[in-house]
Amino acid sequence: MMSKLSFAYYPGCSLESSAKEYDVSTRKVADILEVELIEIPDWSCCGASPAHTVDHLFASAVAARNLAIVEEMGRDILVTPCPECLSAFKKAIYNMSKDDGFKKKVNSLLDKPFNLNVEAKSFLQILYEDVGKENISKKVIKPLIGVNIVPYYGCLLTRPPDVAQFDDPENPISMDTILETIGANVPYFSYKLECCGAAYGVTKRRIVTKLSGDILKTAIESGADAVAVACPLCQQNLDLRQDQINRDQGFDFHIPILYITQLMGLSFGLSASELMIDKHNVKSDHFLEKIEKGLKEKEKSEKESISSKN
Repeated sequence: MMSKLSFAYYPGCSLESSAKEYDVSTRKVADILEVELIEIPDWSCCGASPAHTVDHLFASAVAARNLAIVEEMGRDILVTPCPECLSAFKKAIYNMSKDDGFKKKVNSLLDKPFNLNVEAKSFLQILYEDVGKENISKKVIKPLIGVNIVPYYGCLLTRPPDVAQFDDPENPISMDTILETIGANVPYFSYKLECCGAAYGVTKRRIVTKLSGDILKTAIESGADAVAVACPLCQQNLDLRQDQINRDQGFDFHIPILYITQLMGLSFGLSASELMIDKHNVKSDHFLEKIEKGLKEKEKSEKESISSKN
């Protein structure tokens, strides 16, 4: 039996607003898996991409402020679901640990210094390494039978490898493994690491619709019924902009883009409404019906097998 895990939790700005369903599903899944997530008090924006465009010192200081709060909590691991937040924290830790002069400059900007006693991890990493597939499988009561789901990792979860230090930067398998554990079929997907266009959706939409369109096209060609993601920005580009992709690229895509935690929640018996799946732009009705059909066929097959033995 797994002892209860407990971590400092940083939701980040997106999970408080446009990606609220990611936060809700993360907390619900953590609760079922008996993983305690303690939200850090008085957290502030990690800085994300905009801070780096201003100044690298400023960007590290914004991230380090939150890490210093975690130290003050007496915690040594900060967990965040968002890869961009994760990258900001990991880069601050990496740069401060490699350059003592830079560390001093960062700390000179803070009310309380960050002493490099905290490690940042994604919630996906906690699921894969700390919880593990065996403990995840014990909570599955409605396996995602009969559906094909491809995992889309994006740019930041595993790269750069010397900073991320998680999974294989060229062929990650953590999400694949979790999807298989909760009953889904996981087809080969060659675009699992290709960039979706990230924040270019604001200034250069055509770049995003081209890059994200290629990802969706490849997913559908692989036979996917849905795409699993672990990043709010990736989810937004693949889901919210799917209508734009269809218009710009001449496609007719209607493929659901779901957070890995939402998919896990479904397999744990939570409803689509509890997981806020209806918040997405592309509706998941057909996908959810296919799961129910797969479960009924499995139940029927098991009954027939028992009858034949009798």
